Parts: sequence; C-alpha cells; structure tokens
Amino acid sequence: MSSNPSFPELEPLPSSISEQAGGLLHASHWMGLALHLPLRFEDHATLTAMDSLTVGQKVNLNATVMAKEVQYQPRKQLKVWVQDGDTELLLRWLHFYPGLIQKLEEGTQLLISGQIRQSYGCLEIVHPQIKISRLGQIGESSVSSANQAVQKLEPVYPSTGQLKQAQWRAWMKKLPRACFEDTLTEQQCKAHGLMPLNEALNTLHGEAEPHLLFDLNQRTHPAWTRLKVDELLAQQLLLQVYRTQRTQEKAETLPIGKSNLINAFLRQLPFRLTGAQQRALLEIQQDLAKPYPMQRLLQGDVGSGKTLVAALACLTAVEHGKQAAILAPTEVLAEQHYFKLKPLLDKVNVHSAKLLGNLKKSEKNRVLASLADGSCQVVIGTHALVQEAVAFNRLALVIVDEQHRFGVAQRLELIRKAPPGYLAHQLMMSATPIPRTLAQTYLSDLSVSNLDEKPPGRKPIITKLLSQGKRDQLIQAIELEINQGRQVYWVCPLIEESEKLDLQAAQATYEGLLEALPKHRIGLLHGKQDSKEKQSTMQAFSAGGIDLLVSTTVIEVGVDVGNASLMVIDQAERFGLAQLHQLRGRVGRGENQSVCVLLYGNPLSATAKARLKAMHESDDGFFLAEKDLEIRGPGELLGKRQSGMPMLRYADPMTERTLLQKARTIATEMNPDSAQAQRHIRRWTEETPWWLS
Repeated sequence: MSSNPSFPELEPLPSSISEQAGGLLHASHWMGLALHLPLRFEDHATLTAMDSLTVGQKVNLNATVMAKEVQYQPRKQLKVWVQDGDTELLLRWLHFYPGLIQKLEEGTQLLISGQIRQSYGCLEIVHPQIKISRLGQIGESSVSSANQAVQKLEPVYPSTGQLKQAQWRAWMKKLPRACFEDTLTEQQCKAHGLMPLNEALNTLHGEAEPHLLFDLNQRTHPAWTRLKVDELLAQQLLLQVYRTQRTQEKAETLPIGKSNLINAFLRQLPFRLTGAQQRALLEIQQDLAKPYPMQRLLQGDVGSGKTLVAALACLTAVEHGKQAAILAPTEVLAEQHYFKLKPLLDKVNVHSAKLLGNLKKSEKNRVLASLADGSCQVVIGTHALVQEAVAFNRLALVIVDEQHRFGVAQRLELIRKAPPGYLAHQLMMSATPIPRTLAQTYLSDLSVSNLDEKPPGRKPIITKLLSQGKRDQLIQAIELEINQGRQVYWVCPLIEESEKLDLQAAQATYEGLLEALPKHRIGLLHGKQDSKEKQSTMQAFSAGGIDLLVSTTVIEVGVDVGNASLMVIDQAERFGLAQLHQLRGRVGRGENQSVCVLLYGNPLSATAKARLKAMHESDDGFFLAEKDLEIRGPGELLGKRQSGMPMLRYADPMTERTLLQKARTIATEMNPDSAQAQRHIRRWTEETPWWLS
C-alpha cells in the first residue's frame, strides 16, 4: 500500500462551487469524496427481451433506431422509434438538446434503460438513459460490445446543486482507491470478519457485479458492513476521547460522608424514597466525590421522582458550602420547581431563589447579588441563568431539566460559571428516556441513572382513543369528572386558527367549552400570555380554583397537580410519541384513577396510527422511547445540537445493533490517542464536506 499516493486532478468544477474548492479537487478532498457513498445501484447490464415487456417494468434493452420525429403539438418533444426483431418501442423526450437528434440516426444501435409505460397504441419509455454502440450498426458484435461495456452495476449518488450524476461518476472512476490507508490492520479485519477498506470502496463505487444488486441496495453487502462499522467506530473512539478529556478537567470534590441536611430534608417528607431513587442518589454522590466533572443523565418515566433526587443532589453541594443551579426550559416549569422546592428547602434553612427573564429589574439585581456573594445556595431559573451578567460565588453543581431542550453550548456556558480553574458537575434530567441503543451511540460519555420504579400507591393511567365525532360524549364525561370534585386538562396543539393545518385552536376550544360547560370554572393557558398571567393561571389551577384548564403544550413537563384526573389531548395525531407520553404524565399523580383521552381526527397516517397504538398499549416510558426511535430515527429524536456528536450517515444503530457492538469491541482494542485512532476519527467526524454544504 503506497504511503505517498499520487492523486490525479480533475476537470474544473462549476463556477460557484469552484470558489469553495479552489478550482480543482485536491488531495485533501479525496477521502471525503470516497466516503460520499451511493444512494442505490442500477443494473444496466442484464438485458430484457423486447418481446416480453410489461407496463411498469424497469428494463435494459438492446434496440436499433428505425425512425425519429420532432413533434411540436401539443408540445415540443422528440419521438424515436426503436426495434429489436419484430417488436417496436417508442422513446420520448420532452426536454432534449439538438445534438441528441443528430446522434440518433437511423440504424444506430442503442443500449436503453428506463421504465416501460403504456402510450397511445404502443409501449414507450419517457426520458430513457441511452448508450450508443461504437460499432453503430446491427450485428452480433455490436450487441456484445454494448453489453460488455456496462457489465458492472452503476451507482447513483446523492447529488446537490449543480453537481449531476455524470459529474459524480466521472470523479468516482478516478478515485485512487488503492492508495487509501486502512485504519484497521489486516489482523483486525480478519478477526472481526470485515472487508478491507479499499475492496469495500471499489465495490461501492462501481465495480460490483449485477448479481450483487439486491445486497447492495439493501445495504447488507460486506462492503456496506465495513463502512458502517467504520462510521460507528469513529463515534465510539470520539466518545472515548471525550471521556479522557473530561477526567483531565477539575471540579470541586464533594466527598460522601456529610448528610445532615439530606437527613433533615428526608424527615419532613411524608413518604420514603423508592429503591431506584436511593440508588440514583448514591450514584450521583459517588460522582460528586471525584475530582473531575460529573456528567450524568438521570432519566425516568413521568412521575418517577426525578425532581426530588435533583433536590437531594443540590443539598449535597450545599452541605459542602457550595452552590447549585437548576436550569429549566420554560418559565412555567421553573416556577413549578421553585414553588415545589422552596418550602422544603426553607425548612432546612437553605436559601433558594428563582431567576427568570420576566423578573423586575430590582428583584433580578437582588438575586444576582445573592448569587455573587454566596448567600443564595440554590437557584432555579431558565435561560436567564446562562447570561453573562450572572456570576456565582462557588457554583459546584448544575442540574439541567429536560436536557434535550438545551444545546451543548448553553450547558457548557453554565458549568463554566464555576470558580476559575474548575468546571461545575453536571446532572441532566429527562422524563423522555433515551433508548439504550441511542445512548450507546451518541451519549456513551454520560453515566446514566435510571428511575425505573414509581412511588407506591400510583395507579396506572388508562388511555382511551376517541374520534372527533364523539366530542359531545367526551364533554359529558368531563362534566361528570368535575362534579365529582376532580380537575381536567384539555391540551390543544396551536394557539391561533390555521386553515392550512385545520387544527382546533386553544382560543376557539376555550370559548366552545365555556359555552358547553357554563357552570364550571374554565381557564386558558398558552405561550403568548405574559408571565404573570401564566403564573396566576397555574397557581389557580393548582389551588383548585379552576376546574378545566385549556392549554397548549406549555404544561408538557413539570406541572404537578394531584387532583387532576383527566387529560384530553386534542388532535392527538399531530403530536409526537414522546410528547404524548409527557402530556399523559400530567395526570395520575394523586390517589384517584386517572384517564388520558387521545382525541383524533381521520384519516390517520401510518405513522400517526403507530403512535396512537403504542400509547394505547403501554404507559412504560422506556418501551415508548424505543418505539419513538423506530418511528422517528435518531437524527430527529436526538439531533446533533443536543448530543454534540455528528449524526450517522450510513449506520443505523437501532436496526444494526450487532454492528454497533462490533464497533464498540474494536474501539476498546485501540488507544484513542494513537495516530491510527485519530486518523480514523478525522476521516469520519469532520464538518460536512464542501460539496454537501
């Protein structure tokens, strides 16, 4: 294998792209170009007999031009009649260039590829792909020549902008594939049953035989396996690098031992911690005792007690004379956390405060001063905590609730507010459990604590599916629930009427329910209200002053009203599976049997049916997370913004778990700091190539 490959230069690129690429494709781009892999493969070698054609069939044909005509009515088009034996076929071009007319002389033999259609009185192919035989005339030799010229499968590449298939294929044929250094040794390839890199690239860029068409298009061929494992391996090596880098950072050491505050806090609770909560707290405290930053994800189903574990983690920091911050994605959720935790913290003499964007300037300045001088020990807030003006005295712990709603940069900004030379420990919480496969692929740098049991006495929530046609029956059920002294949520997906989406708006629903239930107290909550109005409405609902709360998804997380026993999700087919489960979790928090009604409209898409079916069959957040991954895929479920990791282009860890495990095994065999590993990481995790940008 050559250590100094000779890279040929290619023809100039289209002008707008040429400015980015320096006019020509240089050696530094060759490997990136080689990893621009085909979408699919087409068989232009296996010929179909013309006397056996059927409508809809994709075919490759040998035939001879018999006649041609440029037709101008009803629109300009080129029509060419070809023949093989006694069978004729019409080729039709609706867009063509003058040179094509000249090339298609009578008697010219063509290799034709396309899909058969039924025309008026004959079969035709519209805009076929054609190759002209060099011999140009009918005969055994020309048939053989045309056929032999395309005995390989033809790759079809993802193409953007001005770059067309012909350009891609021209470049790929000139790839110096034999020169690419394999980042796996020959021994590693054999041990793990992997094809050598150069052989895999040769196969995928146009040197595959027609009999491999199915395996290549299904991406099950060993060439695809090699490239997928390489991509997954790059992810795993990069995660090892992240772990190593984190252990080299410094954080405040909070040794296990002191527990006076925690014991006092627990004594005031009317219940005991679940086994899962005790286990999670111990795992967090063990991480906090280390001299480098904790990076832990606390995930659990709705109602599993994550907020309480977070409060105990804060007390661990306070017990050592440090500060803790809880970052929430919305003001509604931050307010809920504050009003829930403040009375409990006050009883153990821990000073807490809230920092929201809507605070008056004088109040905000007072909170900022207390954070800077250390008198505020626990602060709960929104994005306002990340602002440059916020300075802490001795921040040691940051808790990020609903972590998937924050970008990596925002979380880093907050943990860097620790004392100079230190980073704060970071605990992330999610009520949308991340599937194990996804965590292994993108979040292996995180330690994970699972709250997989709910507090005793909680009854399972009954989930019912109801069509919009039974809306009147639903309103009767709501009235019965309210008459029994319980409260109801009604969630709508939009605030304003939208003819395009034809959704029931919150305002219209609110007015309709006021008319249908005139004897009952009905409130409205949505994102366009000011903070005071939202806060006042939520407090009234929590105190029992509102019977029925019509709301948008601002109540998706964190809202805890034990007397609410019925949740109606309007236009449920419009919501994602994780969001449906989150909303359902707003009920079932008290002693009463709770019900969630998914009100849907017809017709339902296959995806919507799959979501509603999963919701009806299970209330297990971990099971639903796996289903959500199946339906949406990792890119949409997690996203590069949240994970900080490049998303995978070719491998699918959900369906190819054996490949993920193989990559994880190989990663453990390699030193992530070695030149071999670093070369492999760079090969796969650099920014999007210029031709895809």
